[in-house]
Parts: sequence; C-alpha cells; structure tokens
Amino acid sequence: LRNEARFLESRALAFRRWQHPTRRFTDKHEWISVENGVGTIGISNFAQEALGDVVYCSLPEIGTKLNKQDEFGALESVKAASEVYSPVTGEVTEINTALADNPGLVNKSCYQDGWLIKMTVDNPSELEDLLSEDAYEKYIKSIEE
Repeated sequence: LRNEARFLESRALAFRRWQHPTRRFTDKHEWISVENGVGTIGISNFAQEALGDVVYCSLPEIGTKLNKQDEFGALESVKAASEVYSPVTGEVTEINTALADNPGLVNKSCYQDGWLIKMTVDNPSELEDLLSEDAYEKYIKSIEE
C-alpha cells in the first residue's frame, strides 16, 4: 500500500508540473500558460514589438478544434500582419473579447490582459516540445545577432 501511495503521489506531482502556469514558447513567438488543463495563449513581447501597434485581431470561434501548429488567427498592425499558430492540440474554450474594442492590449500587456485564446490541452506531452522561458530568451538572442 505504501508503494502504491508513493506511485500515486509521484504521478500527481508529474501531472501538477504541467498544471502550474509557467509560460512555454514556440519558435514562432506564441506562448502558452497551462492551468488545470486549460492553456492561455498569446504572443511574446518580442513578437508584439516586432509587429508594432496592433490594430486588429482575428480570432477563432469557441469550439474550434486545433491541432498543434494550426493557424488560428491573425494580428494586424499599422506595419504588418502576422498569423498566429496553436502551440498544442485542443479545443478553443474562450477568446479574449476585450481585443475587439482594444487590440492594443496585445502591445500593452501581452502576457496578462493581451492574451488571445484559451483552449483545452488534449495532449500535455506536447508542452515538452516547447521552449522554456530561458531557452526562448536564448533563441531570441540568437536570431537578433
């Protein structure tokens, strides 16, 4: 019984590791933070700076099923437009409706108020393929040189 309890505790810890809202990044500059099996997704500070002032956000409908790396929307700025891609497989559960009236939230608060969508995380192991914050910072430095 003691071994079974240890096993269950280690499984719970492993599962909880992906439930903690730590941001992971794609090499296309999206981020995801997962809590209780739901991922909040947005674009990185590097991406919003590169885009400039965001003036329009095209986002999917709630219920849209996405595979990892599927395009789910676009952000338009005064100088460019950029597609946004899903870092994981899942279903859209919420969109940031505040962006319809205030797309500049992406620039002002890309990690808090300027998030884009929330979605279920169907395959938590896909998170392992994403970059940690430290690895993403190193990646940004390598492409800026």
